[in-house]
Amino acid sequence: MEDQKLLKVLGNRDVLALAFGAMIGWGWVVTAGIWITEAGSAGAIIAFLIGGMLVVFVGLTYAELASAIPIAGGELFYTYKAMGRVPSFIATWAIVLGYISVVAFEAVALPTVFEFLVPNYSTGYMYTVAGWDVNFTWVAVGVLGSVIISWINFRGIKLASFVTFLLTLLIIIAGILLITGSSIAGNVGNMQPFFEKGTVGILTVLIMTPFMFVGFDVIPQAAEEINLPRKRIGQLLIFSVFLAVIWYIAIIFGVSRVLSPTEINESNLVTADAMAKAFGDSRMMGNILVLGGVGGILTSWIGFYIGGSRAIYALAKAGMLPKALGELHPKYRTPYKAILLIAVLSTIAPFFGRPALVWLVDAGGLSLVVAWSMVAASFLILRKKNPEMKRPFYLRGGSIIGWFAVLMSIGICILYFPGMPSALIWPYEWAIIIVWIILGVILYQVSMRKYGPENSDAHMEKQLEEVFKEDAE
Repeated sequence: MEDQKLLKVLGNRDVLALAFGAMIGWGWVVTAGIWITEAGSAGAIIAFLIGGMLVVFVGLTYAELASAIPIAGGELFYTYKAMGRVPSFIATWAIVLGYISVVAFEAVALPTVFEFLVPNYSTGYMYTVAGWDVNFTWVAVGVLGSVIISWINFRGIKLASFVTFLLTLLIIIAGILLITGSSIAGNVGNMQPFFEKGTVGILTVLIMTPFMFVGFDVIPQAAEEINLPRKRIGQLLIFSVFLAVIWYIAIIFGVSRVLSPTEINESNLVTADAMAKAFGDSRMMGNILVLGGVGGILTSWIGFYIGGSRAIYALAKAGMLPKALGELHPKYRTPYKAILLIAVLSTIAPFFGRPALVWLVDAGGLSLVVAWSMVAASFLILRKKNPEMKRPFYLRGGSIIGWFAVLMSIGICILYFPGMPSALIWPYEWAIIIVWIILGVILYQVSMRKYGPENSDAHMEKQLEEVFKEDAE
């Protein structure tokens, strides 16, 4: 097992589809109405512009580091090189929560979308969570989807990337149809009020944006499996971020232009209803949009299985988690035990019902921003500490961009805390964060006692030395 390596098979198309597909996901279909209702049409666009700026700045720091240190579990190595072992575990453990929260989110989103495609399919009352009835058939759809996605990831990254590419094409077609139809059939009057709840509304949407943009950082996780020049890794990463910013703003514009505020409030799936109305109340066109949304669920689901399993794999190989999680499948060369662990967590998610959608968005968003701030800080530290390090994607004006990324990340982190108008909800969302922290502390301490910190450091240094040796040759 020790001699096995991840397969280096991903090309330009695979990498771009993987990152863009992971970022787009299902949120644009299921929560676009919430964004517009909370902040108004213009307020939601401003929130995504601000969130997009944060992600662009952070993405630029990632682009330089991913091209300089192309090792699976990217954040683990960037932060280790800059800050040491404990901060590297904290950053990577935080990103793992972000990834797993997205995976679990998609397991809840899939049965939600079926309510549009197959009305009244949800039957077989089981129990109630936070005022929402959980039905057997609803849970069954989420569980079945989780099993299928687990199998695709288990079978190898080449299959996963091919499926992702096909589904990304479906998403793009559905989105283009929505934006084209809304431009023709919609009007500016529907977009009023442009602002709702003032600054509070914008901040409420702003804290949702990290969760919507997460996905570009799947590229560093899969860096060892990318068969491209290192500079291209950075270029594709930042290009995928710009595409996602444009996408979300276009969707908000399209939905708010077609549907009035009343129609948005009465809709269960605003993006699909906007598509249907844009084409003369065509149920078929609404279904096409929903199929694009299903494609988004699946691309995001696949992408974060890849990202989460590679991050867990890297932690396990470094002896910061049980080493069994770092084993590769003898045939498919995937971190199959890490994939199976995520599969268990994903399969459990539908049992918490639809309220879990919002809990996962917010709790996962905080953990992601924490990790991003630590990567941006590592970027600045390495610019000072290791100026000689080869950087194929060298970022001009890097220090200024790095400081922007750090300060904006910290600023958005603060918005999640008590006392802020957009604070996390107690007990549900804070419970997710607290349980994850406790679990991380326990697993890290047990692993350190079993494998020893010196072995962890030796592994990390060896991995970095191999990269820098390639640079010298």
